[in-house]
Amino acid sequence: MYDAVLSDTEALDFKSVSKVLMQRMFSLTLPNHDPASERAWMKQHFHGPSLVQLCESMQNNLQLVFSTTDVAQNPQQWRTDGLFSFCYSLLFRAGYLTLFGVCENDVTQLDSVYEEFRKFDGLLAKLARQTEKREERRMARGAQESLWQLLSGCGAGQSTRALGSSWQRSYLEHLQSEEVEEESQRRAMLLQLWVTQGNAGPAAFWLLGFLLTHPEAMCAVRTEIRSLQLQRHPLANLQKHTPVLDSVLSETLRLRAAALITREVVQDKVLQTGAGQEYLLRRGDRLCLFPFLSPQMDPQIHREPEKFKYDRFLNADGTEKKDFFKGGVRMKYCSMPWGVGSNMCVGRHFAVSGIKQFVYMVLTNLDLELCDQQSTMPPVNPSRYGFGMLQPIGDLEIRYRLKPASSSLEHCHQR
Repeated sequence: MYDAVLSDTEALDFKSVSKVLMQRMFSLTLPNHDPASERAWMKQHFHGPSLVQLCESMQNNLQLVFSTTDVAQNPQQWRTDGLFSFCYSLLFRAGYLTLFGVCENDVTQLDSVYEEFRKFDGLLAKLARQTEKREERRMARGAQESLWQLLSGCGAGQSTRALGSSWQRSYLEHLQSEEVEEESQRRAMLLQLWVTQGNAGPAAFWLLGFLLTHPEAMCAVRTEIRSLQLQRHPLANLQKHTPVLDSVLSETLRLRAAALITREVVQDKVLQTGAGQEYLLRRGDRLCLFPFLSPQMDPQIHREPEKFKYDRFLNADGTEKKDFFKGGVRMKYCSMPWGVGSNMCVGRHFAVSGIKQFVYMVLTNLDLELCDQQSTMPPVNPSRYGFGMLQPIGDLEIRYRLKPASSSLEHCHQR
């Protein structure tokens, strides 16, 4: 059924939905916006040699951002923080440096961008649903204007030669090719900031949170990382030979990625499900599909779907598990955090690489533990359903310090 919906661009339209959301969420109108053209542009940067360069830059920027933290300056001192804030802050800053850059290497600009982005991101779901209160609308508008200004400091409105990031420079040139006016260029930069930086931090939070609250899973990941450290090129192998970490990430995304697929019906259409049922979609209807419910949380596909099982995507021999069944029939899609087919997220490889680099950096450089060993994962904020990675209500309190230079990965401990 998903293929039938996503591949039909005649009877089912996404452009009208996206235009409404762009206006509500980002105060942005792009009259000449061509999704196919933008997707082709994105593939130039998130595939092939350009992807390799971006991943290398992300790795360097993660190390740079980490080196400026308090824990790097005072290695023996334990620090406390909320895990969500910790993950979101570091990954956002590194991702921002990689794709957007800062003016004249002014890293302090990152603090302002991050603070304003978190204000804006916290209200985004309400803006999309138009359920914000007057004061919240004022706060969101203020954050938008601050971010437009910060993003235009070395971006839209500047000579493309003045831009420090080749990705940002290329995106600006793409907008100019679509004859987007200068003010809309600034607003489109904020849209791209949210698209590229709004999900990695929350995903890393859930992944590390599941590891910290499931000692067996943490032990398995640390054992795998330890074996990587013994190899000649551990970071290169990080992207290729980590079936356990890959399974943990896949399970995290299955449990916490909850995007909504929405289409406007512009022609009458009969939609047939995999079970053989038929539905008449009438012109003017709106179709919404929610992969989080099925296949991701379908108990006929995933046993005990509400539980985190770090090895759910591993075969008995330790290789990646790809075959899942429902009623004896092999499922084409067992999880859809990135979409499917030609609609799959173009930047997924960059996102996965950054999350894995971050987890590797944290587990190899820090002694990391829960402040309260009996802590459990915070509940999901239900307002975020439909908007990519879910976010928590509250946080998970952690403490951490820099590992001694001579220490290897600590032994696995059971709580």
